[in-house]
Amino acid sequence: MQRFLRELEITAATRVLDVGGTPDTWDGLTDRPRVTLLNTPRTKEDFAGESSWVAGDGRALPFRDGAFDVVFSNSVIEHVGDAESQRRFAREVARVGRAYWVQTPNRWFPVEQHLLTPLVHWLPKDWQRRIVPRFTVWSALVRPSPDRRAFYLEHYLDDVLLLSADEFASLFPGARVIRERVLGWTKSLVAMRRPRR
Repeated sequence: MQRFLRELEITAATRVLDVGGTPDTWDGLTDRPRVTLLNTPRTKEDFAGESSWVAGDGRALPFRDGAFDVVFSNSVIEHVGDAESQRRFAREVARVGRAYWVQTPNRWFPVEQHLLTPLVHWLPKDWQRRIVPRFTVWSALVRPSPDRRAFYLEHYLDDVLLLSADEFASLFPGARVIRERVLGWTKSLVAMRRPRR
């Protein structure tokens, strides 16, 4: 978060659209920018009391071109579905933001970051469908309710499409791709575009 603030020179006056985010991402900041949260309609109860919350879809943002100084998105693009859905998401981010910061887990990091389970995401999908319902590190640590666990694992198996660095870069032509590393491995990727001067 500190690098995001520094790289894009975020101030209390900066208008930020957080696609798929939550209020707690911004709560600890001393000079919180003017954030509009966009999330799915099912998050409505979680965001009760938030004055700047909009229900929507990142693939069809309900804002005019260049409406925000910065579009911020943390680990969302891999959740929107197939490759065409990811292209639509990337185009919308670039359309409504004069600058953007989009982060996603790297497909080639050995620990799958949603399930916290090593190597499972490198297996063929039919193998994943056999293994994931039986065991994930995420389920063991979080101990979710049965309905939440079923929803999350089904969403992971059906909708999550992890990206390599080349695939991710191709979605954001002209952006700088930053590699966030852990022990030498690229854990996450960030596509960053500064505002044009």
